[in-house]
This record gives sequence, structure tokens and C-alpha cells, in this order.
Amino acid sequence: MKNKLPSNLEKLRVDHPFYEKQIPGNIEGCFRIPYRYHKLLVICGCGEGWDHVSVSLKHRCPKWEEMCFIKNLFFKSDELAIQFHPPEKDYINVGKTVLHLWRPWDQEVQLPPKWMLA
Repeated sequence: MKNKLPSNLEKLRVDHPFYEKQIPGNIEGCFRIPYRYHKLLVICGCGEGWDHVSVSLKHRCPKWEEMCFIKNLFFKSDELAIQFHPPEKDYINVGKTVLHLWRPWDQEVQLPPKWMLA
């Protein structure tokens, strides 16, 4: 399976003024993106069938509004991005103030009925 970049990454890499660098391996880019009064550290990559974007701040986890802002930058409005809460036995908590967005390449994720998503 070929690596697939997050939907808007190529445009961000060329046009986004806060693109910092490409990192070797399956990490495609690093950004420091201003949001209100601070900057969000965003690292994105892809591999093994998934696009991945991590969002972090130094002193706290990102808020819902910040995650929505980043989701809309890195994915198209009609694309699903997921935050997982795996079983505790599978936790890998390297960064205590980092949240992640994931998007599968070739599988459709079943959503609950729309009335439950409100």
C-alpha cells in the first residue's frame, strides 16, 4: 500500500506560512500554527493505511475548538477524522498534552445515527 498524504498537506506545505520542516520517515511535516493567543504545534504523517495529525501545546491539551480548527486545515470538510480512546492496556502516552486525529485510507468508518452526533 502506498503512502498517502493527508488531504490538504501538499497545499499546506507549499502555501502555509507556518510550515517549518519535513522530518525523515513517515512524518511529513511540522507546523507551528497560530490560534488566537498561542501557537499549536502540529506534526502530520502517514503510513500503514492511516493519515495522522498530532496537535499539542506546552502546558495543556488542545481544546475542542483548536482540534476543529486543525481538522479543517488538514482534512477536507467532507472527510472523517477520528480521535481514539483505546483500551487502557493499549495506551502509549508519550506526550501528556498531545491529541491526535486519524483518517483511514481505504475503509469507511461507520458513524452512529445523526441524532446521536448532536
